[in-house]
Amino acid sequence: MNPPYLEANLLAVPKAVPELRHAVRVHLGDPCCDVQLCVSELVGNVIRHVGEGTPVRVRVSRREDGRTRIEVTDPDPRALPVLRHATDADEGGRGLVLLDAVALRWGVEQGVAGKTVWCEL
Repeated sequence: MNPPYLEANLLAVPKAVPELRHAVRVHLGDPCCDVQLCVSELVGNVIRHVGEGTPVRVRVSRREDGRTRIEVTDPDPRALPVLRHATDADEGGRGLVLLDAVALRWGVEQGVAGKTVWCEL
């Protein structure tokens, strides 16, 4: 039986994203495309908006109510995610729109030494 959560401390670099998606799939043991998408988008946001190589903690847990919770913690309390609506001409800006579409809810817990962006599916 798998532990109740998966926790990974890693550097937010592009090559870590597919490895993390694979670890999530193995941990959950069933198809979890939406969970993998949310993990990818949250770590990708750290890479783009905080900086490549930023240390992050990723935690994926199954709650008693059947929901899956994803948390990505980074050391920058100032770079907060903003839900934007990208135009056809924009090259980016769709990650949180995707997350918002598949998650039941999401938010940010801001602290002095960092922040945690989380979502529940």
